[in-house]
Amino acid sequence: MLYYHPLPTDEVRALQAGGPDAYGNVPERAVSDGVGTPCRHCLCDVPKGAEMLILAHRPFSALQPYAETGPIFLCADACTAGGGTEMPQILRTSPDYLIKGYSAEERIVYGSGAVVAQEDLEARAEAILQDPRVVSVHVRSARNNCYQLRITPA
Repeated sequence: MLYYHPLPTDEVRALQAGGPDAYGNVPERAVSDGVGTPCRHCLCDVPKGAEMLILAHRPFSALQPYAETGPIFLCADACTAGGGTEMPQILRTSPDYLIKGYSAEERIVYGSGAVVAQEDLEARAEAILQDPRVVSVHVRSARNNCYQLRITPA
């Protein structure tokens, strides 16, 4: 069984309050068109007409060669953290995703990366997590490389 992790609420609340993103910038504000705007906290698309944040995010604890940074969306207003053992809505919107296994040192485990069809994502993540070197799987957009969320064993 898998567990889908949203961004931590304390980190999201700081960004929603105008705190700096991974590049030290205040998040940009925009209005969602309701399509392709996945909030990495509630793990649902930001509703059409709702204000959202656009910011640089680095889902790693320290700077190092494998610490990728990229753009993400968040609800501009406080939202409830998603996550859990059911595949969240934001992973049901694209036909495929880029997934990669990471070690406890937050390094890519070579050979674990793949672009997988949405319907194969869970099985492939479970297979990657069978490698004892892998502690989590990151899910990214297969087209834009935007970070979606992190998966661990439940």
